[in-house]
Amino acid sequence: MSASVLLVEDDDATRASLELALRQDGFAVSAVADGASAIVRLGQQPFDVALVDLMLGSVGGLEVLDCALRHWPDIVVIVLTGYGTVETAVEAMKRGAQDFLSKPIDIEKLSVLIHKCMRHQQLAIENRRLRQEVRDRFSVGRILGRSPRMLELFREIEQVAQTDATVLLRGESGVGKELCANAIHYHGARHAGPLIKVAVGALGAGVLESELFGHVRGAFTGAVRGRTGRFEQADRGTIFLDEVGDIELGTQIKLLRVLQEQQLERVGGNETIQIDVRVIAGSNRDLKAAIAQGRFREDLYYRLNVVSIRVPALREHASDIPVIADHFLRHYARRHGRSVRRIARPALGALASYLWPGNVRELRNCIESLVVTSRTSTIELDDLPAQVRGHQDEPKLELGLGTTLAQMEREAILRTLALAGGNKAKAARLLGIGLKTLYRRLESYGHAGRANGETGSE
Repeated sequence: MSASVLLVEDDDATRASLELALRQDGFAVSAVADGASAIVRLGQQPFDVALVDLMLGSVGGLEVLDCALRHWPDIVVIVLTGYGTVETAVEAMKRGAQDFLSKPIDIEKLSVLIHKCMRHQQLAIENRRLRQEVRDRFSVGRILGRSPRMLELFREIEQVAQTDATVLLRGESGVGKELCANAIHYHGARHAGPLIKVAVGALGAGVLESELFGHVRGAFTGAVRGRTGRFEQADRGTIFLDEVGDIELGTQIKLLRVLQEQQLERVGGNETIQIDVRVIAGSNRDLKAAIAQGRFREDLYYRLNVVSIRVPALREHASDIPVIADHFLRHYARRHGRSVRRIARPALGALASYLWPGNVRELRNCIESLVVTSRTSTIELDDLPAQVRGHQDEPKLELGLGTTLAQMEREAILRTLALAGGNKAKAARLLGIGLKTLYRRLESYGHAGRANGETGSE
């Protein structure tokens, strides 16, 4: 299909010659003699290109330009200028015109210019589409959940994404802190910039400093060439520091300086490098407890904890498990080319009843395994792993009408402790409370003794 061109030119001879030449070049041309007619035409149909004479009388070329971009933001506008209108042409460029040509118009140059501008415009449209796909992929809508707790999380993410504030994502391993970091970045003003992720807990102090800040050649044995650090790579974008509570104290001091001053020095170097980076940190540790134990700097904590978001454990929004499980089922069925289509109701019940200590990550791995090993189109209860299937047969917490809140709390705590095999540290995590709080509750129930010499840790 040929590109459509709106030609706006008040000189009859020029308009006729340009129209003929453009038609011979394969364009579908609509030609008008004044600005008012052009504005009417723009309101009636879209055009790929508008060639607009700037000097049109009562309704000028700039007005036509504004109207064209208002109606069709992706239109290519090229202005045609006569003697003494170059300043106006510059103004047109500032207002969105792609280019201009001076009269008399060279037909060959005009054709080349139109094709060049259209190629650039198509690239811009494609880049915009790809960026939107990336944003959609990591949008809040891709974090699955319909429960009130997840809707609250979505609101928190959307609110903080519109700012440039540092964010601390708190939550157990496997709850989806990285996915939340994705959503915050791609919903914010920095979405066109890079999102750099660093699993800081997996790296030793020396390696981590080089990874974060870079190093110069010869900074240490084996540094045969310089390296750009992840903070520099994240310039004008976002860096996500996962499991920040595992960083050693010496590196914490250097990280604090980078956060405070937005500048760094590569390992072994003297040059100060300015950066512009938004920081999102994630931690499954209780950083306040780490501060009390002397393992985490209090000043770094307050620098990271500008906005704090707690990502709930899967057991805290168990009503979402069927939705999440179905999503993973469809995803992995497509990925592995399997014909699995559904999860039987008893199996869904077992999945929803299980406590999922590994959270969404454990559920995802479980569903992938079921999809790969299933021999039918339906996953049945007997297909589930023993620990998940067995959980279905465990007695449920049944509370009669009129049960007090204190009684409900007591039953929930004692039942969870039993399910955790008497391990109080695990029970506390499952309940979402501190270990000291659990001990106080158990003491009040006359159940404070440590099971089999348990130390309170796994």
